[in-house]
Amino acid sequence: MGLNAIDWAIIGLYLCAVTAFGLRFRSRHRTLRDYFLADRNIPWWAIALSIVAAETSTLTIISIPGLAYETNFGFLQVVLGYLVGRLFIAGLLLPQYFRGELFTAYQLIERRFGQRLRSLTAGLFLITRAAAEGVRVFAVAIVVKIALSATLLGLSDFQRDLAAIAIVTVLTLIYTFEGGMTAVIWTDVVQLVIYFGGTLVGLFTLLHLLPGGWGAVQQIAGSANKFRVFDFSFSFYRTYTFWSGLIGGALFTTASHGTDQLIVQRLLAARSERQSKLALLSSGVMVLVQFSLFLLIGVMLFAFYRLHPPALPFARTDYIFPNFVITRMPHGVSGLLIAAILAAAMSNLSAALNALSSTTVIDFYLRWRPDTPAGKQVLFSRAATIVWGLLLFALAILARHGGKVVEVGLALASVAYGALLGVFLLAVLTRRVNEASGMVAMLCGFLLNLYLWQGRAVFGWLQAHTGLPWAALALSRDVPWTWYVALGSGVTFAVGYGMSFVRQNPGLRS
Repeated sequence: MGLNAIDWAIIGLYLCAVTAFGLRFRSRHRTLRDYFLADRNIPWWAIALSIVAAETSTLTIISIPGLAYETNFGFLQVVLGYLVGRLFIAGLLLPQYFRGELFTAYQLIERRFGQRLRSLTAGLFLITRAAAEGVRVFAVAIVVKIALSATLLGLSDFQRDLAAIAIVTVLTLIYTFEGGMTAVIWTDVVQLVIYFGGTLVGLFTLLHLLPGGWGAVQQIAGSANKFRVFDFSFSFYRTYTFWSGLIGGALFTTASHGTDQLIVQRLLAARSERQSKLALLSSGVMVLVQFSLFLLIGVMLFAFYRLHPPALPFARTDYIFPNFVITRMPHGVSGLLIAAILAAAMSNLSAALNALSSTTVIDFYLRWRPDTPAGKQVLFSRAATIVWGLLLFALAILARHGGKVVEVGLALASVAYGALLGVFLLAVLTRRVNEASGMVAMLCGFLLNLYLWQGRAVFGWLQAHTGLPWAALALSRDVPWTWYVALGSGVTFAVGYGMSFVRQNPGLRS
């Protein structure tokens, strides 16, 4: 069916309105505290909504329904772990962040260990966040490319991806560049309302389009075991089990929300530690509701396409929901849902741009040029935002070749999160470990996760091109991403703490 003039009007109105709304905040900041922390004057409920918007992204909207379409509700086991992880952060890390005037998570590492380890953790964040964000931005291309299929008939797949990624990147850059964290958080609030409301409209429309309604979903999906949530098996190599979800999800969230500047920056923008905790914990409940909603859509799509099989099999499950929106939804609803998906994409991208910029400026530039006047600090921060926008654009193009975008993005983030979380735990739970031990431990944890993630592929490639038995060094089976943070943080903590007993002068920092 495709999009018509009504759909395009809705999408165009959304893009113009959200960009204009973000620009309302462009003259409100004169210092880095204003630009990166919104002068620590954001209410808890707005931060909670912004956290949900930042961690949801387009990956959730298009890939989670595809995951449920292919499997079942098992991903909710990971989301339950997300709730547990928030309790750890509220009790362990947030009190540390609100001791003094911190702008980034990595200043805590300097306060405990020293500048070198701060630079290492901040640098690892920049590299892995940029790589993971490239995957998230590419997810936008999947949606926009399908939406523009009739308009971009004469272009190759690469040119379509290029156009799709450019549209969202440029528009998001405009208001992030001008408005800083204040614009990011308040546009997140608006965008969350848009994409959550749009998704609800899509769900009820899908239910209306299904012959037999909810009864048909129960019969078709139920017989295929699509509503199954819990898997209590102890298989280490299954991605979604109760144990990998609860343990892996809890540690993943402790890392992503407690050591990743993308979320920590929002928590630091709260008016007090109490409000920051309230925002974090309430966001967990919202995330549980959201993931349940997107998984339900995937199960309903499974039922729909059993009754109305597609003319051609889907190339990847990430295409299922956006393809349904554009080809099956009534006009007007299609435009609303495409605008909702773009809302999720723009809110996440703006968050990443601001977090990458703040880490670049605070953790690197100002340590090199500490006497830079406040006005020039803000100017350089805006310049850093543009540079990171261009880099994420390039990385999104490189991310075109991969599996399910949600799992690729989560795996990429988990590779770094294991080492980062291990170092932060050493910082807040130990007094014996010094900076050198922390750096060695962090390297060990990171290398382990790299091995778990790409070891089989790398050693297989070496064996194929050298004729030597490199594959003998690889694991016999792939370890699911849900265990990366647990294993990486465990090794980092064990190595760092173990080295503290070997070294004669552990060295303490206040």
